[in-house]
Amino acid sequence: MKAGEILLLLLCLTGIYSGVIAAGPPTCPVDTGADCSDTDDWKGEFFPEIPKIKYEGPSSKNIFAFKWYNAEEKILGKKMKDWLRFSVAFWHTFRGTGGDPFGAPTKYWPWEDGTNSVAMAKRRMRANFEFIEKLGVDRWCFHDRDIAPDGKTLEESNANLDEVVALAKELQGSKIKPLWGTAQLFLHPRYMHGGATSSEVQVYAYAAAQVKKAMEVTHYLGGENYVFWGGREGYQSLLNTDMERELDHMGRFFQAAVSYKKKIGFNGTLLIEPKPQEPTKHQYDWDAATAANFLRKYGLIDEFKLNIECNHATLSGHSCHHELETARINGLLGNIDANTGDPQIGWDTDQFLTDIGEATMVMISVIRNGGLAPGGFNFDAKLRRESTDVEDLFIAHIIGMDTIARGLRNAAKLIEDGSLAELVRKRYQSFDTEIGAQIEAGKADFELLEKKAMEWGEPKVASGKQELAEMLFQSAL
Repeated sequence: MKAGEILLLLLCLTGIYSGVIAAGPPTCPVDTGADCSDTDDWKGEFFPEIPKIKYEGPSSKNIFAFKWYNAEEKILGKKMKDWLRFSVAFWHTFRGTGGDPFGAPTKYWPWEDGTNSVAMAKRRMRANFEFIEKLGVDRWCFHDRDIAPDGKTLEESNANLDEVVALAKELQGSKIKPLWGTAQLFLHPRYMHGGATSSEVQVYAYAAAQVKKAMEVTHYLGGENYVFWGGREGYQSLLNTDMERELDHMGRFFQAAVSYKKKIGFNGTLLIEPKPQEPTKHQYDWDAATAANFLRKYGLIDEFKLNIECNHATLSGHSCHHELETARINGLLGNIDANTGDPQIGWDTDQFLTDIGEATMVMISVIRNGGLAPGGFNFDAKLRRESTDVEDLFIAHIIGMDTIARGLRNAAKLIEDGSLAELVRKRYQSFDTEIGAQIEAGKADFELLEKKAMEWGEPKVASGKQELAEMLFQSAL
């Protein structure tokens, strides 16, 4: 074959090959380099190898299928999707780098171009909504500065946010909406002393302006809640801190947030997320009880609820169940950051919750609360530093959703069985008497109680049956 004929054949084959490629949807898998990084309006597929995740039951061996989470199945009269109201957290899922206090980033997603430009932000947003749709959830949550870059001025930052939010509004359509939004008041150097508790009035004003804008875009996107996480609202040392003044400033900040929420007609719930430390040595919203006391002091108890994070509970010296119950009995349980920490690591590791026992305890509180709506579960959880494949994003969320769904099933079994509840009832049955009713009604004074104590003599204390309670709990797992 002559050289000219060979060249012509190669050109024809190239044309046929190009036609085949062009016929399929453009993709952005791990091994294609930067094909999707050329333009911010690239509309190809970011996860071409991942199918839409479906429920296949406990016997399934498919890693891209739910074993326990069946969205439409009814548990205790309510669909699982309505009990759980799952949400994807943008910051960990699409901005998580794998970096930690001792090491550089390890994750380099194929759609990233190494910039923090508006064009890159819009590309991430497209990846976010493809991920949400394939995972089969209908909510997401975000920090303002995670979805759009900081500008050189507040006006420029707001313009960047508006541009990205306009695309998010288009992509989410009518079926997807934010579980909540928030302002990131902890990363930028201006917030080194906090936002609402900063010693600088200019920083306080900047923080207020940033929250104002973040609340506006959350409202525009149809968000159901708005969260305040005071990562740097606290102190490192009391020697240089006027704690009373800072708390007063934070109270006024939240009062102004309530007023602005009402002014713009935002009907979402305002949430405070307690955390004891890290990055600040002592943060003012240390735990659920501390936050509840703060809200009462500043007349905000009817305006806010709490967003409880399980890993934060661990850092405050509590279990997640304790924090949820503290919030619930105060009428403040609004939302749950679904994650967990490592008992052998002392910082906020934000791992996906995979402990079925812990998930069952969490769901006991949720069921007692009648659900979380308009709140839900958001996965404030990140891949481990060593997990660097795109498919790991799906696997982590699947196991997190399955764990909580299995916890819901177990909690329902405990409630329907009734044995544990009966054990608890019997433990307090001495108060189901005339004198017990008087005590609980506030009608038993010390003189009456002294008279009864003398009449009864030395008290007899019954067994707490702790081992039996643990056996009944374990039987549901």
